[in-house]
Amino acid sequence: MLLDRSQAHVRVLVGRRHKAHVFMPDLHVFPGGRRDASDHRLPWAGDMQPAVLERLRTCHGHRASESRLRAIALAALRELHEEAGIAIGRKDGGNITLPFLPDLTNLRYMARAITPPGFPRRFDTHFFALFTDEAGVDPKDIRDSRELEDLRWIDVNDVSAVRMPDITGIILGDLRASLQSDASLPFGRPVPFYYTRHGRFVRDLL
Repeated sequence: MLLDRSQAHVRVLVGRRHKAHVFMPDLHVFPGGRRDASDHRLPWAGDMQPAVLERLRTCHGHRASESRLRAIALAALRELHEEAGIAIGRKDGGNITLPFLPDLTNLRYMARAITPPGFPRRFDTHFFALFTDEAGVDPKDIRDSRELEDLRWIDVNDVSAVRMPDITGIILGDLRASLQSDASLPFGRPVPFYYTRHGRFVRDLL
């Protein structure tokens, strides 16, 4: 979740998935996507905050390697670049996969959600938040891609202008509550984990 706090109300970046997509077609979502094997080998300019890494480890178990956990965050920044043209990191580095060195320093870990059974595709999704001013991002510097159309900023308190998946609305609700509690979004905040158990929608706090 890329957040713009330069105006009276915090805004979040969303884009519409193409209608031809099997999963969540024609709905507005946050930029993001699947972790690739190459994400484990990406170099980076700045690492995650220790509190963020610890929250990720709590969600995945203490046997999870730092490389695996870091790859989840690197995938988020890679997908943000692919779907919105925004590079978070040092522009004078990178490789054939990314034309920049990703900077994970200001990422907040916000939530984890596993798609319930019955969908054409299921995902184990991790949600991160990042403020544009901390990352040196111009809110006007976005562009549509093959994956996301109609990229736009929406007020986190009023999302009525777009159609969203239920889980996106739920995560935005958590974001609103977090911003009201502490607008800086502390790095070590508890992380909600959404999943289905015995047909019941569950929210754990990790």
